[in-house]
Amino acid sequence: MNTPIKPTPSHHNVAMPNKSVPTLYEWLGGIDALGRLTTRFYEHVKNDLLLRPVFAHMGADHPSHVAAFLAEVLGGPQAYSKQHGGHPHMIQQHLNRHLTQDQRRRWVTLLLETADELSMPDDPEFRSALVGYLEWGSRLAVINSQPGATVDQHAPMPKWGWGEVKGPYTG
Repeated sequence: MNTPIKPTPSHHNVAMPNKSVPTLYEWLGGIDALGRLTTRFYEHVKNDLLLRPVFAHMGADHPSHVAAFLAEVLGGPQAYSKQHGGHPHMIQQHLNRHLTQDQRRRWVTLLLETADELSMPDDPEFRSALVGYLEWGSRLAVINSQPGATVDQHAPMPKWGWGEVKGPYTG
């Protein structure tokens, strides 16, 4: 006769789906944290030999625009879309800027270094998602900065979470 095995406490620790997983926006601290990040980042840009020329004519409101864009992409409020026109507007800002891969890599690296400097979340899950978006988005910026690039006025705002795979890039 087989006696049923009584579950031990470890059987109760099976990972269950968490219905209250925060957005990346919530996890990093919301618009205030993104505002600190982009403000400090663009202070660093002014002293960076590779990036300074790219942003030489940047207005004082540029860091807050980038913070609002990142907020929306990472699951926050849709303020960027409401105030500026969403992803088509961001694409428009990159047209004919002739960005290079070296500038792109430096932009990503400097932004991540600034996140470390400000003690933003550095757990593997968050940083993996953040790096994934920064790599994806910065590569689109380079593509959209080259001669002949155009703006799709219906381009949806990217939405980034804890680890979606979007499939191969098709243009």
